[in-house]
Amino acid sequence: MKANCLKLILLLLVGLCPASMIYGAQGGVFLYTPYTKISVPPGQTITYSVEVHNNTSAVQNAAINIVGLPKGWTYSLKADSWSITQLSVLPKDQKSFTLKVDVPLKVNKGVYRFSVVAAGLAQMPLTVIISEQGTYQTAFSTDQPNMEGNSKASFTFNANLKNQTDAQQLYSLTSEYQRGWSVIFRVNAKETTSAQVEPNGTQSVTIEINPPANVKAGKYKIPVHAATSTTSASLDLEVVITGTYDVELTTPEGLLSTDITAGSTKKMNLLVKNTGTSDLSGISLKANAPADWEVTFEPAKVNVLAAGSSTTVVATMKASRKAIPGDYITKMTASAPEATSTAEFRVTVKTSILWGWLGILIIAAVLGGVYYLFRKYGRR
Repeated sequence: MKANCLKLILLLLVGLCPASMIYGAQGGVFLYTPYTKISVPPGQTITYSVEVHNNTSAVQNAAINIVGLPKGWTYSLKADSWSITQLSVLPKDQKSFTLKVDVPLKVNKGVYRFSVVAAGLAQMPLTVIISEQGTYQTAFSTDQPNMEGNSKASFTFNANLKNQTDAQQLYSLTSEYQRGWSVIFRVNAKETTSAQVEPNGTQSVTIEINPPANVKAGKYKIPVHAATSTTSASLDLEVVITGTYDVELTTPEGLLSTDITAGSTKKMNLLVKNTGTSDLSGISLKANAPADWEVTFEPAKVNVLAAGSSTTVVATMKASRKAIPGDYITKMTASAPEATSTAEFRVTVKTSILWGWLGILIIAAVLGGVYYLFRKYGRR
């Protein structure tokens, strides 16, 4: 009677559960996992939760094996943090364990099959679909390999270095560039020439490129490399120089000296030159003069100055009334957002002619007084 009831229960179980989830139920022991066919990329670790059901009236010792695992794939079996090879399941009870399958990086795209086996009791087939062709190499990539700017700009690229091998790699970071250029690698915000990357790991690398001051407009290729003794990858970066920005402040004659009388004003013609290859806009002029001096410009700002052209600006300088004779330095600056030029003018302060004549009159008056006194009292 008991045997008939057990058969009836087993038949009901088989009828209620899909065939893809129950394996070996006809023997009273079956294996179950909800995900029997999955799709993953190369290098993925697959984690299965597997249940062993014992529907018999006796304790069942299930020796767990993996059969048909593809070459190069590895697995581990654990239950309650223990590595296992066998489970003992009480009658009418179930136990679970975790199966981890490591898919190698170097694997072909396709469908792979293997089975979880409870030796002599049950078997459960599993299917893994590898979604893309696997590799065993290094990948060096960036979302933005091209940047554009002027000759004084600093170009910063954010790249990812991926170690698609099963071993830790220490990569040497190098670049190829023309003389005068500067290429700096940074990992974790620190300047470096190497990067260590864990197996199947990714490391962010910042690449800063600075062009030389006299660089011409055009496109420049900067290859960068990450290499070890066994694997390497390269990344081609492109910098587009739109032009050079430079400004020069001088005088039409090139003379940077003048003279002035204390308390008076003097006008000077200045020449602002755009010596770059790109137009400049918003060039402002200012001066750093001695205390109590005043310097104004007309115009005070040059709105646009085409590449290779120049314009004249009039500087009006007023010396302090208290200025004593001698040489003074006044710095004048023409400044645009992209370029700045400063010229130092030597200004010689002279004494006013009025004071000269006044001095002569004082001396004459003193001499006249002495002569008068001599005439009046000299004979006594």
